[in-house]
Amino acid sequence: MVSTEYERRIAARFATFDQDGNGFIAREDFNAVTKALLAEFAVPARSAKGQALYAGAEAFWQGMAGIADRDGDQRITRQEFVSGAVKRLRDNPEGFAEIARPFLHAALAVADADGDGRVTVAEAVRVLRVCQVPEEAAGPVAAALDADGDGEIGERDVVPAFARYFTIAEQ
Repeated sequence: MVSTEYERRIAARFATFDQDGNGFIAREDFNAVTKALLAEFAVPARSAKGQALYAGAEAFWQGMAGIADRDGDQRITRQEFVSGAVKRLRDNPEGFAEIARPFLHAALAVADADGDGRVTVAEAVRVLRVCQVPEEAAGPVAAALDADGDGEIGERDVVPAFARYFTIAEQ
């Protein structure tokens, strides 16, 4: 049972990872979002960017499973996510960011049409939509990532924001 407001908010983030909606997070969910991102940006899976994204997804999955998969069944239930991953990482958002960094770095590279290491707000919206962020939220979220208002978002913007989103402090 989710008992605190903090846990309720974090449990809502579970759906971001449970891509197929089957009630648990597994390697397949990470592979599904990877495949969808590659398709969205027309990047071949066998390209360097495609392979980096798959490797980043695997590293992210392994990191999360290592922290949250308490019973070792290669699936993270909602309760495991709330009590395992998030509680262990809320006091260490940098640790969570480091687990996610290879995937986030590779996802930005896939979406980065001009190869300058940054994505436009519009490209960030596309990434968020692939990750099942509702359309009405994707635009404002992407715009908020553009902290300096220059229309571009880099890894230095995304990684800390991602960590904050999943490791928000209990209030």
